[in-house]
Amino acid sequence: MAALPQALEHLIAELGKLPGVGRRSAERMAFALLASASEEVQPLADAIARLHEQVGLCDMCGSYTDRGQCRFCSDPGRTRDTICVVETPMDAIAFERTGGFRGQYHVLGGVISPLKGIGPEALRLGALARRLREGAFVEVILATSPSVEGEATAHYVAQTLARDGLAFTRIGRGVPMGGALDLADAGTLRLALEGRRALS
Repeated sequence: MAALPQALEHLIAELGKLPGVGRRSAERMAFALLASASEEVQPLADAIARLHEQVGLCDMCGSYTDRGQCRFCSDPGRTRDTICVVETPMDAIAFERTGGFRGQYHVLGGVISPLKGIGPEALRLGALARRLREGAFVEVILATSPSVEGEATAHYVAQTLARDGLAFTRIGRGVPMGGALDLADAGTLRLALEGRRALS
C-alpha cells in the first residue's frame, strides 16, 4: 500500500483508538474529513477541543456533567431511597433510556480487576460509603457487568458496605427480549432460571 501523508496516518491511527472503529472505518472517516471544506470540519474540531474543558464528573454520583451536579442528582423528582451502582457514566445513561428507574445513581469508575492492577482503592467506593451513611437509602442495586470482575466487585461492595436496614440487590440477567432459547448459552439460561419471579 502506498504511504499516506504523515498527518493523515496520524489521524487514522487516532480515530482507530475509538471503540468499534477498525482501520477501514478510521480510513473512511479520515478521508471524508480531508475531502470536506475546512469550515465544515472546524465545528467538529472545536467540539473535541472543548470536551475536556466543559465536561467533567458530577460531584455527587460521578456521572458526566457540565456543572457541579449532574441532571440525575439535581432532579428533585427522583426518589432518594434507592441507589443504582454502575461501572461507568454510560451505564447510568443506558438505564435512563429504559425509563424504568427514577432513583439515584453512583458511578464506581470501573471494576476491581487484580490482573489489571485495579484494586478497590481505585474505585469511587469511599464516596459511595459516604452517600450511604448520609442518605436515607434502603436499597442498593448493584448493576455491574456480569463478568468475573463485575461479580467480584458487586460482592465486595455488598460485603464491605453492609449495614442494618440496607438491602443489596443484583440486577437480573437472562434471556433478552425477542431472543430464542435454543440460541442462548448455558450460563445465560442458568441465570434466567435462577432469576425467575412469580407472575402477577
